[in-house]
Amino acid sequence: MINLQAQSSGDCRSGNRRGFLLQVGALGGLGLTLDQLLRSRQAMADAPTKSRDVNCILIWTRGGTSHHDTLDPKPEARAEIRGEFGTVDTAIPGERFSDQVPGFARRANLFSVVRNLNSVNGAHGAADAIMLSGWPLNPAVTYPSYGSVVSRVRGKRRDMPAFVQLGNEVDRKFLGGTAGYLGITHNPFEVFEDPNAEKFTVRDLSLPGGVSPKRVSLRREALARIDRLQRGLDRRPSTLAAIDTYYDDAFRMITSVNTQRAFQLESESSKIRDAYGRTTFGQSCLLARRLIEAGSRFVTVSNGGWDTHSKNFSQLKTLLPPLDQALPMLVADLKQRGLLDSTLVVWLTDFGRTPKVNTASGRDHWASAGLACFAGAGTPPGTIVGQTDAEGGRAVGEEYYPKDIAATIYSRLGIPLDTTHVISDGRPMRLCEGRPIRELS
Repeated sequence: MINLQAQSSGDCRSGNRRGFLLQVGALGGLGLTLDQLLRSRQAMADAPTKSRDVNCILIWTRGGTSHHDTLDPKPEARAEIRGEFGTVDTAIPGERFSDQVPGFARRANLFSVVRNLNSVNGAHGAADAIMLSGWPLNPAVTYPSYGSVVSRVRGKRRDMPAFVQLGNEVDRKFLGGTAGYLGITHNPFEVFEDPNAEKFTVRDLSLPGGVSPKRVSLRREALARIDRLQRGLDRRPSTLAAIDTYYDDAFRMITSVNTQRAFQLESESSKIRDAYGRTTFGQSCLLARRLIEAGSRFVTVSNGGWDTHSKNFSQLKTLLPPLDQALPMLVADLKQRGLLDSTLVVWLTDFGRTPKVNTASGRDHWASAGLACFAGAGTPPGTIVGQTDAEGGRAVGEEYYPKDIAATIYSRLGIPLDTTHVISDGRPMRLCEGRPIRELS
């Protein structure tokens, strides 16, 4: 049965994919579930513009990963600053990382590490909005995330969603990681299922039992007739016209062989899967590579649990190994496949953590020092940008900000920083006000 009632989700402002895709499994067929917000916002979207075809995989470690205990250790500092971990040599002469990230150390010559990042903000939720857009919070405007901008500027290709988010570890309190003023059409296609599960499937890309592609086609024709009837009744062609493109995209994804294959991790060799690590994060990184190969343009791999106010060191002994195995492997794999020149890999987190270990053996939020990591798309490898003071509390000399991270990402992706979008109330919105990180240019 086709549901003719417009449905709204409790999370409609965040554009959850189950609110904007045709909800296949729930209706035993393809149902009409798009609300008026989708229609009106999609109608105002312009056609994609051309720019340099570079893709991006963004790693987001939610909670605030400690810079002291990863890529900016302070081995000469006092014990309460230094912490419990030692350090190891890296592939960059004279540079040392924490002994908990030997994978990063071995492949440090593939990365650029920014140590003089001032995130300005020290609050969760706000961090997701700020770091994933490069803009400060504004009660009147929600700025779009990097993936949404790429979706808007580049558009879809080969039946793949342009912007995909793997995992549910992006805080939506301030609509971080979403499309903001670009409209929910450019929100990420979210995959919450665990790619490390034995029978990994993506629910919204699976046809219900007994529904064949031919039957899907027949129901699509029925929906088209109903939609034409509704258009005549509502007499609002300008706002309803957007639904056509949305239906087309959804149907193509559901029935596309290319899309289905992209998510079939079982087609990868056991050797490659083991190299990434048989963990949720490891297999997510591998899936991100497959999605880029299949045609997606921007993939966020989200990973949580990094808010280590207590037992920082024991928690990091669990949190760091999957990251340390998978992220360097992802970069090395992209390079081996000839994809690193056309794929930017970025690692971001909320903010840094306090130089001084607290009484609960943890580190608290710290906004004035943190790190970011870049690789690929012409980024100079083996580069350390900036430095922090002897305690890792503040940058020494020049420092960079979230807006500069944004400028660097857009520059690497070939998107002009003076790009302007006109939003629904007619205001022109400039894409970015930062400056690209000079050492990475």
